[in-house]
Amino acid sequence: MTSDATVGRIHSVMSMGGVDGPGIRCVVFLQGCPMRCAYCHNPDTWTTEGGELRSPEEIAEKVLRYRTYFGKDGGLTVSGGEPLMQAEFVTGLFGLMREEGISTCLDTSGHGCVGEKLDKLLAQTDITLCDIKFTDEGGYKRYTKGSLEHVQSFLRAADAAGVRIWIRHVVAPGINDSRENIEKLVEIAGHYRGVERIELLPFHKMCIPKYEALGIEFPLADVPECSTARAEELTGFIPPEYRA
Repeated sequence: MTSDATVGRIHSVMSMGGVDGPGIRCVVFLQGCPMRCAYCHNPDTWTTEGGELRSPEEIAEKVLRYRTYFGKDGGLTVSGGEPLMQAEFVTGLFGLMREEGISTCLDTSGHGCVGEKLDKLLAQTDITLCDIKFTDEGGYKRYTKGSLEHVQSFLRAADAAGVRIWIRHVVAPGINDSRENIEKLVEIAGHYRGVERIELLPFHKMCIPKYEALGIEFPLADVPECSTARAEELTGFIPPEYRA
């Protein structure tokens, strides 16, 4: 067992996911998040308490059981919650994966860690799925309690480290589903050489039962879901080189 500083607080593990980075990937969800996004579909991961304490070695052993399914593109994705809040644990886990030749992917909001800890983590990261949740500080403050500048700082660090970057953006009707917003997203992404893809994720409300079970009001209960057709229409404003 490793020291307490590198033990991770684990929410859950999904053996095989197909939408969490390239190929088929084992996805480890960590417990704890500093943000409170209005459309979050995992409110059960917010608290820094709960979950199971596991060492990088214990999780690596579990991930390796599925390596035959990864193929040449798949691997491990660490998500959350927010993995940057447990940067030392993720760094240790990613290091073990790289020793085994397994791709490492960081699914993050860009909040939770800066400086040397972040640099060490990015040195062990092959690709990041980074959420740019809003294209302005006002939207970030109102709907996430976060900051666009924090995300841009993370992206600058990831770019400097040579990490491949996929940008993700949830589209909610009446909030950020305009052509102007998507064009601003593309403009922001264009500042980083490592950006390979921009993905638009349609807002949905399948998470409402989780909020009800936790006794938490879902802030966007009255906002209609984003149709696949609308998301595809908006994707048309993204340059072809950034599309899947």
